[in-house]
Amino acid sequence: MKCFVTGASGFIGANLVQELVARGHRVKALLRPSADVRGLAGVDFERVNGDITDRASIAAGLSGCDWCFHVAASYHLWLKDYAPMYVANVDGTRNVLETAAQAGCARIVYTSTVGCIGLPQHIRGQLTPPTDEIAPIKQSQLSNHYKISKWRAEKIARELAAKGAPIVIVNPSAPVGPRDVKPTPTGQVIVDFLNRKMPAYLDTGLNWVHVRDVAIGHILAAEKGRVGERYILGNAEGNWTMKEAFAVLQEVTGVPAPKFQIPYGIAWMAACVDETISRFTGKPPRAPLAGVRMAAYTMFFNPAKAIRELGLPQTPPKQALSDAVEWFRAHGYVHG
Repeated sequence: MKCFVTGASGFIGANLVQELVARGHRVKALLRPSADVRGLAGVDFERVNGDITDRASIAAGLSGCDWCFHVAASYHLWLKDYAPMYVANVDGTRNVLETAAQAGCARIVYTSTVGCIGLPQHIRGQLTPPTDEIAPIKQSQLSNHYKISKWRAEKIARELAAKGAPIVIVNPSAPVGPRDVKPTPTGQVIVDFLNRKMPAYLDTGLNWVHVRDVAIGHILAAEKGRVGERYILGNAEGNWTMKEAFAVLQEVTGVPAPKFQIPYGIAWMAACVDETISRFTGKPPRAPLAGVRMAAYTMFFNPAKAIRELGLPQTPPKQALSDAVEWFRAHGYVHG
């Protein structure tokens, strides 16, 4: 297949391009001229200069393509001005999906996030089971501009699918692994751990998944996904608290895990102070308030639908963390 990929310089996008090429597909990657393409090193693809806010460059890149993967997104937990995030995530999504449908793509895969899915609840001190694709999200859980913008974008994808566009939605959980160049917020946790800059942790939980499985899940969604459906790309054994994840990292690396848990109230107050300072300096806060608010929830998910319908691979989460550690060490992210 000839494939068009947005967001190819990002973490998931770079791994997706690698997996597509490895399977014999041809890839056209939409990239801004200033894009950091280190994550695509060693991968053979055709570069298309453009931007998801420019329909002309999208249409040019989509010419002759069978599949479209819209992975690009603005992912920030703090910005001085959030308007550009909405332009990229909402308007950009409409631009790509509508143009791909008009170009006659047989399959369009839209990369959403588990942040658009309802979360487990604590009821009488007990956590309800991990949630799946049908769990409605509460307004209170749309706790930051990134989540709100992605929710609006996914709504566009569902509406276009209902009108006949061949769109399949995928919702990755918390991917880790190689090619995390920036790194992502989740990858930064691993980097800080390796550099012994993680003295304490918040009591939260994530669904950890190997980024390679997420990339393959995109391809499987194009091959087997049902139009208009959403699929959680996660790991059935990957629902770990931060304490559990750090224990595995300690086992993998020999670096001692943090022993102290930060009370939520203290983390919230520290984030408020940090963001106040950032308003004056313009520098992103070390601990954004949006991240602290997200940590108030246990983000456990059930990927059974993607496993059953798509055949989503299930690389052990311990291997995912180990591969991330190996890549960060090999590429100079660990000091001392």
